[in-house]
Amino acid sequence: MPSLEYGEGSDTGNSRSNNEDTYFSNSDKGLWLIADGMGGHAAGEVASAIARDTIAEAFDDGMPLSDAVQKAHSTILQAVNDEIGAPGMGSTVVALQSKTDDYEVAWVGDSRAYLWSPDNPEERLTQITTDHSYVQMLLASGAIKEEEVARHPDKNIITQCLGVQDIDQVKVDTVQGHWQKGQWILLCSDGLNEEVDDDTIAEILAQANNPGNAVERLIAKALESGGHDNVTVQVIAAPNSSNVETAELAVLVDATDSKQRNYLLYGLLAAALLLLLLSML
Repeated sequence: MPSLEYGEGSDTGNSRSNNEDTYFSNSDKGLWLIADGMGGHAAGEVASAIARDTIAEAFDDGMPLSDAVQKAHSTILQAVNDEIGAPGMGSTVVALQSKTDDYEVAWVGDSRAYLWSPDNPEERLTQITTDHSYVQMLLASGAIKEEEVARHPDKNIITQCLGVQDIDQVKVDTVQGHWQKGQWILLCSDGLNEEVDDDTIAEILAQANNPGNAVERLIAKALESGGHDNVTVQVIAAPNSSNVETAELAVLVDATDSKQRNYLLYGLLAAALLLLLLSML
C-alpha cells in the first residue's frame, strides 16, 4: 500500500501542566490513532500510552482494528491490577485504518473523526464518529436539541472509555468508507472541537494547502480560542486511487491512437492527391 500524506501535532494547551494526549502514525501500514487520557496525577498519560502501544502492536500482528481497541481496554484494566498508573485511569481513542481504496475508523469515547470532502459543497465537513457522551445520549433521545449541545453543562461527561472499571468489554464503534480523490480525514481529541466549531474547522481546512499546514492552523486556533485542554490533531489525505491512474492512462492511450490514425489518414489523402496531379500531366 502506498504511503499517505499526513500531518500531526499535539499541544499541552494554555491551562494544563501536562499532556495526557498521545498519538501514533504508521503510513506504511496505514494506521493512525489519537488517545486522550484521563485520571489525573499522570495516570491519564499512562492510560493513553498503554492504549497507543497496545493498539499499534496488536494491529501490527494482524489483529482487526476493533479487536485491537478492545484489547487496549483489557490491557489498561490489567495495568491497574498490577498497580501501574492509578485506579480509575482511562483513555478515549479514535483510530483510522487506511487501505488502498477504503478506510475504517474505530473509536471509544469522545475523540472524533471528521471527513473533509472539498469537492462536495453540501457535505464538505462531516463528523463520521458519534460521541460516547451523556449529551449525545440526550440528543439521541430527543431530550435536547442540536443547538443545545455546545453549551450544555454536562457536555464533557463521557459514557464509556478504555479502562472503565467493572466492564469486561467496551462497545467499540466502527464506520467504513470508500476513499474519494481529494478527501482528508481529521482525527482529534476533544481539545480541538471544544474550542473550535465545525464551521471554523471547515474554513481552516479549505484554506490549508496540505495536511501539515491544516494541523498547524487547527491547533493554533484551538489555543487562540482558549486552549483549556490538551489538543491533538491528525489530518490524513486520501491515497491516489489506482482506478483514477488507470483512467488517465487509458485517455492518454486513446489520444495517442487517435493521433496515429489521423497521421495515417493525412498520409493516404496526400498520396491520392499526388497520384491525381500526376495523371493530369
